[in-house]
Amino acid sequence: MNPVIKAYINGHQTQMFGLLKELVSIQSGSRNKEGIDRVGRRIAMEMEAMGFFCEFQKETKYGSHLIARSFDPKESDPNKYGPNRSDPNKSGLCGPTTGCDKRQILITGHMDTVFPADTAFNYYKEDENSCFGPGVADMKGGLVVGIFALKALCQADLIHKNRITFIFNSDEEIGSPSSRALIRKEAEKSRLAYVLEAGGLAGEIVTGRKGNMSIRLGVEGEAGHAAFAGRDKASAILELAHKTIAIEGLNNPEKGITANVGTVEGGIGSNTIAQHAKAAIDLRFLSAGEDEILKRKLEKIVSGQTIPGTRAQMTVTSSRPAMPQNPANTDLFNRIKILAAELKIAVKPELRQGVSDANIIALAGIPVIDGLGPIGAKDHSEDEYIQKSSLPERAILFGNILACID
Repeated sequence: MNPVIKAYINGHQTQMFGLLKELVSIQSGSRNKEGIDRVGRRIAMEMEAMGFFCEFQKETKYGSHLIARSFDPKESDPNKYGPNRSDPNKSGLCGPTTGCDKRQILITGHMDTVFPADTAFNYYKEDENSCFGPGVADMKGGLVVGIFALKALCQADLIHKNRITFIFNSDEEIGSPSSRALIRKEAEKSRLAYVLEAGGLAGEIVTGRKGNMSIRLGVEGEAGHAAFAGRDKASAILELAHKTIAIEGLNNPEKGITANVGTVEGGIGSNTIAQHAKAAIDLRFLSAGEDEILKRKLEKIVSGQTIPGTRAQMTVTSSRPAMPQNPANTDLFNRIKILAAELKIAVKPELRQGVSDANIIALAGIPVIDGLGPIGAKDHSEDEYIQKSSLPERAILFGNILACID
């Protein structure tokens, strides 16, 4: 445990909550490019003030992604240290004489929220115990934890112990369509990674996540007047009903597989045989490779036909691989747990049902821990909140993780 980190965070809580309020007050729904870019520029100011090298991956459809590095990305030799660097030979630092793994540590956090630009949930507020606002838990609170943990490392003269790359992406809430290649590329250059999504109410830190696939299913039939319909009517709705039952049959709780037909639409009126019908489907799975097995089963259901004269097609609209609770993640968590115990912070491992960018990182085969942000709940709702005390607490923990774990 590094006492300088704890002292710095405790002495800068006003600034932490000030930055949180500022970021939450900027509307940054996933489709609000202007708002997300404002968040990115504000964060870049904080990172550059610490000496980080910042660049934006420009996007036209989505907000631009911010990549902040503690090292000069133009310098290919990891043994070289940029301006204002600590002496790499200093005891405890990872320099050319220490024999450390020179690959970077990757940190990720997203700037977007699920709330659209015209939402009425566009305010920040606090009471004695909690902070409320859009993205306060998911996950602008986590961004503040990461930023201030790094500020504390600067204060402790440990910021260049490791090469750090921090990605602030703009599109996580819609499946990371424009940032996943960036995240995967940086993960492949890293030795381990941390994701700053919110922690659980009992101090949970994420060591594994289910994977998911989101599917759009469309069914075509033959229109006609309901008054003249026979048993052989080619109703798209009727065919979709049969497929819905078959898809729900894919549920297998014992294997951690869930299948849910979440929305159904079709037809134009009660007196008309439905020519069109569609559904949105969510699949979740625990194991690597299970996504392909489920996809094949789903394709068989879609290609089959119960009602003559109908046909169907499916489109995968988004997906993330499973993040298994593997030995590497468990080992990294156990090291974090030892640090947390020294800090008197309660933590426990969690297999989380939802997905995040940690799922993408897991594809690179490196250890990845998620849920290191502040403790909060009710995200994706107008009751979203974090526990105030957890913001500095998690910043202290994360600062010590970066300082003590190689």
